[in-house]
Formats: sequence, structure tokens, C-alpha cells
Amino acid sequence: MTVVLDPSAQSAPIQGVLDPISCDARDFGAYARTGGWAFALKVARSVRPGGQSADETPKVSAKEFAELAGCSPERVMRYYKAWDRAADEGLVPHFEVLVPGQDIELPDAEAWQTYYVSRSSATSERGSAITEAAAAEGIRPTKALEVAENPTALRAAILADPSTAQAARAALLDRVKEDPALQAELARDIARTDELKKAVATETRAADRIGYVRQIAEKGQIRTPAGQTLDAPAELRSEAERHLSLLDELDEGEDAGEWATEAYDTMKNLVVETVEADPELRVQERRTKFYSSLQKATKVFEELTFDDADDIYEDDMVQRLEELQQAIGSCITALRSAAPRP
Repeated sequence: MTVVLDPSAQSAPIQGVLDPISCDARDFGAYARTGGWAFALKVARSVRPGGQSADETPKVSAKEFAELAGCSPERVMRYYKAWDRAADEGLVPHFEVLVPGQDIELPDAEAWQTYYVSRSSATSERGSAITEAAAAEGIRPTKALEVAENPTALRAAILADPSTAQAARAALLDRVKEDPALQAELARDIARTDELKKAVATETRAADRIGYVRQIAEKGQIRTPAGQTLDAPAELRSEAERHLSLLDELDEGEDAGEWATEAYDTMKNLVVETVEADPELRVQERRTKFYSSLQKATKVFEELTFDDADDIYEDDMVQRLEELQQAIGSCITALRSAAPRP
């Protein structure tokens, strides 16, 4: 497709139509087919590339071209850079081979937005990052840059539109994985907001309960109330798998809290029943629970110091310790009497 851009080079006006209208119609048709390429070519064939002086080429500087066009040099350079990017990829000729007034075959209009960025912010480090992210998402960089330049508009959209808020949430979650500073900021925001703290606690509890059921279903292990880790019986594991499948089938936005609680309570009760139904397990559970309590009590007393006994002494302290001593003595007596005879 060869697009003629110079009105003086047009053929005779369409019969019955005034010449200016004919020129406008032809220019409009050229732009409709090629989009911004039509104007980028005007820049590419008229503005001298960097490194060339006025003596080396009949072309003019971007500033001179902008003055003739009645626009800013920045706008001219945006078209210049779009052409430059396309030339680097072999889509259009480089500046050096073009001469003023030359017409060439131009790419389709759809390709223009791939190379043209209408905002000067795109040239900054921040703008370049946004442009790259937009390309990765398959959208026009100008759209992403427009949003980035209007945070108040973005805030309004998030506040007013649930779908926009969902998109923002998903984007934040993706970013927070690789942004430690953002992680810390979000953590502080949550810690300082009572409603968010409660919501996090609720979701954490639900996640822990689902994890308990998943441990049984996928790894075939149960954890008893006393802390023992045992292989799960087949029927108990099957029940856990049933509850887990119900949880996995919940819609993404559906509240899993109630389902998680039901599954967790059911499995906890089944674990207790499993332990109670096996005499050997029942004894081992009591033994494990006793050792756990004994270790905790021992640790507490090991951490006590009496260097300042004169300062902290109270009669009630001594009385409670004497009662505890008697309880420990009774415990020792009971265990010794239960010990196997040699």
C-alpha cells in the first residue's frame, strides 16, 4: 500500500467535489489505513537524525519542524521515537534512507500503538517499567501510563467498582511477593486496623483448620490432642478426603470459614474416637499428656530464681508451694506403687 501524503501530488479532484474536500477525504483515507504511521513518515523524512548536522542533510531539526507545524518539539519527538523503534525491528526504513517528500509502503494502523507512546512519562525509568508490564499483560502502554498518572482516578474506580477493586487486590498480591518494602507496609496497615486484624485472625484460623484436614487426607497422618503423630486409619482418611473435596470445590469468593470449622470439628472428634477405641493408644495418649505437662511444669520451675527472695516473699507463696509439694509427693507415691515388681 503506497500512501500519498502531499496534497499537491494528488490527482485531479473527484468529479463534482471541490478540490479541498477531495484532499481531505484522501488524507483521511490514508490515516484510516495507516493511523499514526502517516504522520510519523512526515517526521521521519523531514527531521534529521541525531548526529547529523544541517550541512549533511536537507532535513531540519525537530525544533524547527515543530515550529513549522505549530506544535511542541516533544510531540514531534514522540513520533520520531516511534519510527525509530519500528526501524530497529525492520518494520520501516531508517531515517538516513528517507528524503523529504518521499512516499513508502506503510505498516497497518494496528501496529502503530505497539511503537508509539503518547506520554513523555514513558521515557522515565518508572514509565519504562510500566510500559514493559503493559506489554506483558497484552495491553497498550498508553492505557497503563494513563492510570499511573491519575492515582486519584484509580482510587475512585477502586472505591466505586468491585471488579476494579478485585483487579487491584490481585495485582497487589502479585507485587507483594517480590517487594519486601510493600510487605512491611501492608503488615503495618493490617496491625493498625482492628477490622483487618480480626479478618486476618479469622482467615488464619480457617486456613489452619483446613491444613489439619489436608494433613490427614493427603499425608495420612493424624495428630492427637496430646500431640502424638500417628498413621490415620483408612476410614478416617477417607472422611478427611471427602471434607477436603468439599472445601476445594468452594468458589473463590465463597467464605470457607464455616465449612472449615465443620470439617475440623468432625475430624477432631473422629481422632478422639479412634484413640479411645484402642486401649493401647489410649494409654499412650495419657502417658504423652502426662509427660507434656511434667515438662512444662519443670521448665517453669527451672526458670525461677530466688536471689531476691526477701523482696518477693509472701505467706501465700509458701502455702501454695507446700500444697504443691504434697501433690507432687502423692503423685510420686502413686507412680511408685504402680511400678512393676522386680
